[in-house]
Amino acid sequence: MSSNKESFGKTVGFVALVCLVCAALVSVSAVKLKPLQVENKLLDQQTKILEAAGLLAETDGSKSSIQALYADKVEARMIDLDSGEFIDGNPLMFDERRNSRDATKSDKPENDIAGINRRSHDAVIYLIKNEAKQVETVVLPIVGSGLWDLMFGYVGLEADLNTVKSVVYSDHKETPGLGAEVMNPKWKALWPGKKIYDAQGKPVVKLVKGGAKADDMHGVDALSGATLTSNGVTHTLQFWFGEEGYAPFIAANRGGLK
Repeated sequence: MSSNKESFGKTVGFVALVCLVCAALVSVSAVKLKPLQVENKLLDQQTKILEAAGLLAETDGSKSSIQALYADKVEARMIDLDSGEFIDGNPLMFDERRNSRDATKSDKPENDIAGINRRSHDAVIYLIKNEAKQVETVVLPIVGSGLWDLMFGYVGLEADLNTVKSVVYSDHKETPGLGAEVMNPKWKALWPGKKIYDAQGKPVVKLVKGGAKADDMHGVDALSGATLTSNGVTHTLQFWFGEEGYAPFIAANRGGLK
């Protein structure tokens, strides 16, 4: 009997020791891998911004070429969304998702067609400059509800702040083959040249069920079989280019960005 108890005690002790060792290894690994995770997240962000600006083809796809082109071409600036004015701040430290959960740094939109619940007071935008250091593209982050969850992406605009260069989604949980077709190169290729605003300055860009007509400057084909995701994309774009999104910034800078 005593031998059985002793054996059981040793087993429990051994299991406890293994658990402690494993927990320690996991903790150490998490700490050591954190910088690499942060670096990879930043690289992915830079890749998507370059794609939205139409510049990704100028890289060879390597980490070094992406970082070099981003550093040469892209200037990240912070803006106040309500006034549309540039503000001081560190774009690298800005976290839209964190801000939108903080009641002191965000507000509930009056017309939340994008389904975001709260909108950060501030945003980071990306100015892409040519060799003469003139702004030729502006990349604006967007976020809005899809079928399952929020979808995050970027819209690249020409210097007129109306003509689309690209729409690039970077983070979503949509269904493969349906809503996830926002990542399909064929669908993304439909966007260049489309217009965000009509003649009255209203954001009317939209996804069209059944396909947009050839002369529709504001419409893009909806995602086949993904009505809710398509509606989410439309509502996201119309929200972010409306008065509670980037409209104040765009109105203040239509004369040209520096």
